[in-house]
Amino acid sequence: MASYRNMTAQQLSEELNCVKQEYEQLKAQNLELNMARGKPAPEQLDLSMEMLSDISSLSGVKSEDGFDCRNYGLLDGVPEAKRLFANIFGVDESMIIVGGNSSLNMMFDVISQAMTTGLGGEPWAYNKNRKFLCPCPGYDRHFAITEHFGFELIPIAILDDGPDMDEVERLVKNPDVKGMWCVPKYSNPTGITYSDEVVKRIAALKPAAKDFKVMWDNAYAIHDLYDTPDSLANIFEYCEQFGTSDMVIEFGSTSKVTFAGSGISALAGSENNLKLIQGRMTIQTISADKINQLRHSKMFPDVKSLNEHMKKHAEILRPKFELVNSMLEEELGDLEILSWINPNGGYFISVNTLPGCAKKVVELCKEAGVVLTGAGASFPYGNDPLDSNIRLAPSFPSLDELKKATELFCVCVKYAALQTLLA
Repeated sequence: MASYRNMTAQQLSEELNCVKQEYEQLKAQNLELNMARGKPAPEQLDLSMEMLSDISSLSGVKSEDGFDCRNYGLLDGVPEAKRLFANIFGVDESMIIVGGNSSLNMMFDVISQAMTTGLGGEPWAYNKNRKFLCPCPGYDRHFAITEHFGFELIPIAILDDGPDMDEVERLVKNPDVKGMWCVPKYSNPTGITYSDEVVKRIAALKPAAKDFKVMWDNAYAIHDLYDTPDSLANIFEYCEQFGTSDMVIEFGSTSKVTFAGSGISALAGSENNLKLIQGRMTIQTISADKINQLRHSKMFPDVKSLNEHMKKHAEILRPKFELVNSMLEEELGDLEILSWINPNGGYFISVNTLPGCAKKVVELCKEAGVVLTGAGASFPYGNDPLDSNIRLAPSFPSLDELKKATELFCVCVKYAALQTLLA
């Protein structure tokens, strides 16, 4: 079909009538589908069931150095689990603290500590004009943490190779700017991976705030869809080169590797940062769940076993991403009303409608039984200035469900676009 932008008003009106009929037919199917969150599908969760096998023998509850993991101790995690995350992050085991089931919780705790007692400076709470840089479209839960602590959230445009570094370098000259959120590989939701040059420029930042922190959430470090994955530079290697190792704290988890609610998480940081963070942890907790850390370590004793496991995830996810991409291309590719990125990994497909259409598309989908992430969720304060970005999460539905949901989505995009063009 020809581009909507080249149609006359009469042609657009005729097309709208046809699309309305399609929409009403789909609405009559009473769909109940959800593409709002990047949840692993049941088939993905099934891949890790062997991890729940019995480890109740005495040898089964001891770490490799002989520590009885049923007892108190090992605040920073069992050695095997530290090695697991050291391999994922590409850092030395001495830089790792293994936590509980949630990396988001670890991020919240780090920001909270910086607010109350500081992380290399006075408590951030003392600064009433504190600000945080938020590359966007980005992860809504990141933004929610810093909004919760009273930061002014400053949007930073995400370009094809990462955040707009000219803007970042300009803004960090302000001492009120205390940090920046980053999802550097298969970024949530755009799916882009930061280029080597962007990673280098982040590591080379010279912020006016000496306690500026880059929250490096490497959530999708091993979530490749293909055998030719994106490559992400190791930011700590650049930090060592520029003498900025205290500036970056890296996070990750196995939430989408094993069980979404029962994985293990970790952070990586410099000796100075770990000393400060562990000082708080000695008061906050005795230790995380070491038995769960053992379960994961026994399932992934080496890099090979982890890689093989992730290939199984990719085999389940890849057809879903390819289905959505092919349907978007077939239904909308020539109409010039939607743009999107076909990612090489991660959990999302980020799409951009015509300006002013995203909320309408989400509303139309909801009315017809398909729940999407709220329009604007990928921006600070939920405010997408163009009202165009929508995050699609193809992972959880079955292929049949996903086909129905995407068919409806395409119709809703046409519906909203036609109304806008006619207006």
